[in-house]
Amino acid sequence: MTDRGAPNILITNDDGIHAEGLFALKTALGALGTVYVVAPDRPRSASGHSITLHKPLRLSRVRLPDGSQGYATNGTPSDCVSLGVLDVVGGKVDLVVSGINWGPNLGWDLTYSGTVSAAMEAAIMGIAAFAVSVASYEEEISFDYAAGFSAHLARLLLTHKLARDTLLNVNVPNLPADRIPGIEITRQGRRRYTGKVEKRVDPMGRAYYWLGGDLPLDELEEGTDVRAIADNKVSVTPVHLDLTGYAALDELRTWGIEEFEPGSRRP
Repeated sequence: MTDRGAPNILITNDDGIHAEGLFALKTALGALGTVYVVAPDRPRSASGHSITLHKPLRLSRVRLPDGSQGYATNGTPSDCVSLGVLDVVGGKVDLVVSGINWGPNLGWDLTYSGTVSAAMEAAIMGIAAFAVSVASYEEEISFDYAAGFSAHLARLLLTHKLARDTLLNVNVPNLPADRIPGIEITRQGRRRYTGKVEKRVDPMGRAYYWLGGDLPLDELEEGTDVRAIADNKVSVTPVHLDLTGYAALDELRTWGIEEFEPGSRRP
C-alpha cells in the first residue's frame, strides 16, 4: 500500500529486471520514498524512444534480491514508464529514475539509448526524471558511486523544480570515489560511431547482416559530457525535449520552401 507521506519513485532501465545496476539504484533510493520497479523482462539496450503498439503488453511480478516485488514487462523502457505511472503506482509519481545503465550514454548516443528514452518519456508526462549510467563496458562494474550520487540527485529533484520539458542525463566513471575528482554540469558533446554492416550467408544461401561499429569518435571540447568522462568526472547534462534546430530557421526561410504552389512546373 502506498505511503501517502512519502514520495513515489518509479525506477526502470534498459538492461532488464535482473540487472545489478537496477537493484543498486533501488537500494540507494529506498530511504527517500516508496520505490516502484518496472523494467523490461530482458535487455532492451539501444531501443531508443520506441513504444509498443503492435502487440499487447503484459506485466509479471518478479521477486527482487531483497525479497521485495518488482514488475517485468515485455515492452520497452518507455513502455515501462507508461505502465508504471498509469497502472502500477496507482497515484502521483514524484520522480522517475532510469538506470543504473551498464555502459555510457554520452553525446549523440542519447538518440539510441533506451535508458535515456525512459527518462524522456517521464519528462513528456511532466514528471521530474533523470537517467544514470556507469560509463564503461568493462566486465567488472562498480555501481556504488553511481548509486550514492543518484540518491543525492534524487533528493535535490524532490525539492527543486527542473525547467519545463527537461530531464537530466548522468554519466559516472567506473572508478572508486577517491579517483573521481569532481562533478561537472555539462552540455551534450559530439560522439559518433563509424558504423559498418557485415554481410554473411546462412546455410540456406540467404543473406543476413550484423550491424556494428568501431570505437566511438569523441570531440573532447571543454564543458561537454564526453570531456568530463575523459577527465574521470561525473557528468550531469540537462536535456531538453525540444529538438528544433533554431540556428537553421532563418536560413531555411530564404530557400523558398514556403513558396511551393501545387501544380507549379517551376524548377
